Amino acid sequence: MMILPQLPLYVIAIICGLFSFLVTRLSMPRIIKKLKDADIVGRDLHKSWHPVVAEMGGFGILFGFTIGMFSGIYMHDILAFPLCIVLIVILLVGIIGIADDLLVLSSKEKLFLLFLAGLPLIWAAPSNVGILYLISIPIALSIGSNLTNMLAGLNGIESGLGIISLASLTIACIILGKYDVTIVSMSMLGALIAFLYYNKYPAKIFPGDTGTLIIGAAIVSIAFIGRVKLIALIVLMPNIIDAAMKFYSAGVMERQQFKPTQVSDDGKLIRPETGFKSLIRFVIRKPITEKQAVRIIWGIGLIFGILGIFVALTMPGVIGNQTLANFLQIKEMFYHI
Repeated sequence: MMILPQLPLYVIAIICGLFSFLVTRLSMPRIIKKLKDADIVGRDLHKSWHPVVAEMGGFGILFGFTIGMFSGIYMHDILAFPLCIVLIVILLVGIIGIADDLLVLSSKEKLFLLFLAGLPLIWAAPSNVGILYLISIPIALSIGSNLTNMLAGLNGIESGLGIISLASLTIACIILGKYDVTIVSMSMLGALIAFLYYNKYPAKIFPGDTGTLIIGAAIVSIAFIGRVKLIALIVLMPNIIDAAMKFYSAGVMERQQFKPTQVSDDGKLIRPETGFKSLIRFVIRKPITEKQAVRIIWGIGLIFGILGIFVALTMPGVIGNQTLANFLQIKEMFYHI
């Protein structure tokens, strides 16, 4: 039985987003206090005075997202099964993030555990797809979660990029009429907007891997369930570029091998003379403040977000173009392999 049949899906998605925003916004002060009392803190190395900041703020994001998703399940139980699958996956990824924050997992351990966490998404896949497509789902979730975990370290950069990516993905899904997955995107978006208030410069709390991993997991889940993989790939491009630069310059590295960005006496970021390349270090070729660096990265994310929306706008006219229509037919064949 549908609880509120009079509400269209996009209205339900907005309500879910509002719930997740309110829950995260109201719970964060207490979460920050509890984490500090438990000495789950870290030093902000990108400030000359190295303030002590609460870690693992992803708890608040996860809490708000869960309430938002439960609201969607309650208001539209026809979608209960896929929404529950996504919620289970995000919760599993959040648990892996907690383990990584507390125990410091190796890259291989994290990739493998994230692969296992992505397996339930197979049950939400279309019934007519092939085995290779099904296997690609947990692989993509493992990679996507790591992508949003790698481009990190500055106040507000992870949550801000997540907001830009998910807002763009939400708009694209609305344009394409995929209102069901907007429940997922709005639930995560609302929680991230509330969290950014505490995570922006000067940060009162860091998201930790608990927060960064679930952003990528949510984007990948939306990509496969909503069949908007191309748009998800586009909005994740800043993270992909950052990961490619790091891998090309240094291969697979553990976090203990990272040499932190230096800070001058006047508070400007200075990239080290040696070490791996990254998108952040590319941005700070000349010394700039942390706030400036974050805004530039957000700007790059916004460019790709707008590009993703533009692609969504052009998709309804794709069938009229024979070349693109032929490409789509080839792409459809992949689903059945």
